[in-house]
Amino acid sequence: MKHPFLTKAAALVAVILLLLFGLGRIEDIVRDRQFYRSEAARSVAQSLAGPQTLLGPMLHSACVETWEVVTGKGAERRTGEERREFMLTAMPDQLQVRSGAAMQERARGLHKVNAYTLKTHLTARWPTLAGLQPRSTVKGSRMQCGAPILMLAVGDARGIRTARVEVDGQALALKPGTFHPTYTRGLHTPLPEALRARGDGLSASIELELVGTERLAIVPLGGTTDVQLQSSWPHPSFAGRFLPSDRTLNADGFTARWTLSSLATTAQQDVAAGLKLCDGAADAPYAESADTAARGCADSFSVAFVDPVNPYSLSDRATKYGVLFIALTFVAVGMFELMQRLRVHPMQYLLVGSALCSFFLLLVSLSEHLAFGAAYALAASACVLLLGYYASHMLRSARRGLPFGAGIALLYALLYLLLQLEQTALVVGAIALFAVLAAVMVATRRLDWYALSSRRGGGATSAAQPGAGA
Repeated sequence: MKHPFLTKAAALVAVILLLLFGLGRIEDIVRDRQFYRSEAARSVAQSLAGPQTLLGPMLHSACVETWEVVTGKGAERRTGEERREFMLTAMPDQLQVRSGAAMQERARGLHKVNAYTLKTHLTARWPTLAGLQPRSTVKGSRMQCGAPILMLAVGDARGIRTARVEVDGQALALKPGTFHPTYTRGLHTPLPEALRARGDGLSASIELELVGTERLAIVPLGGTTDVQLQSSWPHPSFAGRFLPSDRTLNADGFTARWTLSSLATTAQQDVAAGLKLCDGAADAPYAESADTAARGCADSFSVAFVDPVNPYSLSDRATKYGVLFIALTFVAVGMFELMQRLRVHPMQYLLVGSALCSFFLLLVSLSEHLAFGAAYALAASACVLLLGYYASHMLRSARRGLPFGAGIALLYALLYLLLQLEQTALVVGAIALFAVLAAVMVATRRLDWYALSSRRGGGATSAAQPGAGA
């Protein structure tokens, strides 16, 4: 062949394309496993209870206004009746929530799902019940209202374990449902009609034990809302429209507190308008839409009980570095060819790249049974030993194979570091790439690249000049 360098370059391009196809298939496997985990979480939610949202307590009363309407004149004069159905609501002026979430791990096959049992005490105070006084819109109309109802809505009523309510210190019986047209899941207690005309307001307290999975959201319904949440889960993710005003995180769990005023939230208006409840995961980031009502969700804040070492998300991040791994390894092999005047067959490049690809498959499969760190160590160790052994023969010397294996081990260590970092992953990766590029440029600073492309015959692939790399 007249141009062995170009021929080999074309063969290496074909090898890289083949390896990229293999990496793509491995990424598909990781995405499939992520999908199966989501299905497992959905299955647990269907059998236990889903993410929960707390709304209330609040008061409401269904009313009907009727009036007579006269149409026509003379003999065609007709008298009919028209009606207007509406609902009166009274939001608490003060709402205090004290909650503790005990974590429980549920599983479907290999996949684990975080569930929690929430024990919460809600206290609400209405200084006046003027919001439950119906007002006529038509002169001479007749007004009829149902008894006032105290309700508490939740995201999934199957999660309610126990509940107890007291109104002005008197225990009342709770019943399922809310009798609210929008927020139907929850519990309620009917109140005496005489309370509607009270001038001294009302106070209520609810003790609730609630089971849910993965996320908890709360609607700040009070004129002043004070929420305190404690849990033994050390990795909370706060989301929704408001972050905690005060929080403490440690290895034993977290404590978070939200103190909100109705001046800062549209929750009362959203609930009065019947906007749906969102559990926090469905909420778009604040930067995408500052108007929660425009997205059809009532104002809320939430906490997700997330697993920071999700093997599938970490494996997915790792596979994205696969192309970089292959490129850096091929650069290292090419440097040995150039500097040591060796010949490495494209098939050997393919085998080395296949070993690198197998690492990612080993990682995702082992991490389903072991802790991610242990799975990573086993997969990386197996690949480093295999590549070090193979390189000792491919490069015709253990003196060359061992540094090659050490370089691969360094790459795996760097990848693990990048997976653990979040805010600084980009800068660390950029510095590492710059260091590799600088090392290659320094090592090949005296290489005659024209000589490489013009060399013919069965000579060494490398065409380094005498003293190259000195």
